[in-house]
Amino acid sequence: MNLEQRIDLLVQLGDYIKANDEEWQSVKQMAHSKNSWFIPEFIDLASLNIANQFLSREKLHAWVEQYHLPQENNQPKNVGVVMAGNIPLVGFQDFLCVFISGHSITIKPSSKDDVLLKHLIRKLYEWDVTVQNSVSFAEMLKGCDAYIATGSNNSGRYFEYYFSKYPSIIRKNRTSVAILDGAETSADIDKLTDDIQLYFGLGCRNITKLFVPKDYDFIPLLQALNKYGYFTDFHKYKHNFDYQLALLMMNNKFYMTGGGLVLTENVSPFSPVGQVNFEYYTDKTSVLDALNGNSDIQCIVGKGLIEFGQAQYPSLNDYADGIDTMKFLAGL
Repeated sequence: MNLEQRIDLLVQLGDYIKANDEEWQSVKQMAHSKNSWFIPEFIDLASLNIANQFLSREKLHAWVEQYHLPQENNQPKNVGVVMAGNIPLVGFQDFLCVFISGHSITIKPSSKDDVLLKHLIRKLYEWDVTVQNSVSFAEMLKGCDAYIATGSNNSGRYFEYYFSKYPSIIRKNRTSVAILDGAETSADIDKLTDDIQLYFGLGCRNITKLFVPKDYDFIPLLQALNKYGYFTDFHKYKHNFDYQLALLMMNNKFYMTGGGLVLTENVSPFSPVGQVNFEYYTDKTSVLDALNGNSDIQCIVGKGLIEFGQAQYPSLNDYADGIDTMKFLAGL
């Protein structure tokens, strides 16, 4: 299969997602039944972003041209990919990169997200049986030429040890932050709530910490967060929210709540589900300098940075951990 044939298949896959026929609806419901964090609106959000941002013929052509990919990969490698499962189809871009580059891929999916991707791959098998020669699934990855693995900091250390003899990309915990100046419009604040709360805040592109100027007025943000107040109808989210709120109360810590979210002053960029940290700043440049050197940070949202409301809509060039996956694959 040459590059153009692979692009044709991927475009067909995007059309399939957007068509949203009964088969795809049934699969999405199955994924939700298996993992209650994957509510239908978030499965649709993730899959439609993939269809629109990743599987457009024009965007795919523009993307692969950056890497001067040949029509034929005459020296394909077998790349083992360990996928995360924190949000729906979070590992799709890794699959896409390996597939489009002409390498073979062996996927170890997360048990939390093994319904959606397996179905989409089966559709590719259905449309072109030769895909089975280059895309497969396995519970254990052995004998691969290179590895891409995503997990926690603890699993990342295991991956580094286990895959140390091979070309690899190892991804660990990351999170995202926003820098506010107090002059944001109501539309900016509304979009910021999406950056915080989409996918219940479980993604590495979700905002888990806010940098705000002294005397920042939190009221507009707390009011805007009310649109996600229905999150407390989901028992798993409500359990996390109640637990974090109880901890702050028992420890006599200052906090604010709105829309089923707790805001509290904390220097850590990471915050648990149901909570967002904030920190006051006096000099934005100093904050940016510190963040740009912080390997824990995936996205920085704010004026002159990633636009409000765009954190959860990555493009083909938005690679996890800032590591160019396509460049890595092209160099194998």
